[in-house]
Amino acid sequence: MAKMNFGGVEENVVTREEFPIKKALEVMKKETIAVIGYGVQGPAQALNLRDNGFNVIVGQRENSQSWEKAKKDGWKENETLFSIEEAAKRATVIMYLLSDAGQISSWKTIEENLTEGKTLYFSHGFGVTYASRTKIIPPHNIDVILVAPKGSGTSVRRLFLEGKGINSSYAVYLDYTGKAKDKAIALGIGVGSGYLFETDFKKEVFSDLTGERGVLMGALAGIMEAQYNVLRKNGHSPSEAFNETVEELTQSLMPLVAENGMDWMYANTSTTAQRGALDWKNRFRDSVTPLFNELYDSVASGNEAQIVIESNAKSDYRENLSKELEEINNSEMWQAGKMVRKLRAKV
Repeated sequence: MAKMNFGGVEENVVTREEFPIKKALEVMKKETIAVIGYGVQGPAQALNLRDNGFNVIVGQRENSQSWEKAKKDGWKENETLFSIEEAAKRATVIMYLLSDAGQISSWKTIEENLTEGKTLYFSHGFGVTYASRTKIIPPHNIDVILVAPKGSGTSVRRLFLEGKGINSSYAVYLDYTGKAKDKAIALGIGVGSGYLFETDFKKEVFSDLTGERGVLMGALAGIMEAQYNVLRKNGHSPSEAFNETVEELTQSLMPLVAENGMDWMYANTSTTAQRGALDWKNRFRDSVTPLFNELYDSVASGNEAQIVIESNAKSDYRENLSKELEEINNSEMWQAGKMVRKLRAKV
């Protein structure tokens, strides 16, 4: 494990150089890994582990869309593809990758199959952190670990196939066998992590829920809508407003920031853009900081978790969600986006 200095703060980081796939396979050589759930993270992590040579099976609700998707990905019924109950029974390591709502509803089945010495793996600390609400309380005679890729399942798989990797956090909640940390790191390497940084279950879920509601999705979408609407109100065409708001950000600037950092981006733009960005950056930061403080407090208090649990429990949740997503889809901004993407593809 390497000690890395990030802006004066020392962190524990594990890389593939010091913990190569060969070592990961050695740690897990006697384990049967069951990936429970084949929705968002499940396919990517299961396929990456399989391609890296680990002993993997999949547990999914039979005859569901995800069951059929698993079959198309090469998982074979009664050989490597089983019901959730059967996969959990066969496994020594249960990777619990159902949605947060799915984990709550299936917990009894998983709990019944958590015999002494098994390992329970999460990619999100939600269920355990908010146990008073989810009722997910692991027994004390097992290992409980976490590996949380910092990206969507699509990115986890795509970057793996490109021979790259996505950064992940890892954590140990219970270490019954004394080998929990090694197993967490081995599985993190196995699912294709570029490097792993240490955290705990609570910090993972607090940062994750804040990020999703903030910069990664909620704030990003809201800021885009605000700028687009102001441009349109002042007579700019949909194409101009969308390109200045979304297209240039996603297709040009963010890839460069990812490669080189924001300081490089500022240094390699026109003096007009540079001066304006530097002048307005702090104003945006100061205006949204109170909102981020409010958001973090809502996450830490459990309020955001309660909203998720109550919403997902409603019988008409999926129907209402579809309406909300359709509203975004039908907005002028994202209809303009569809046209821009079509034209981009023709270039």
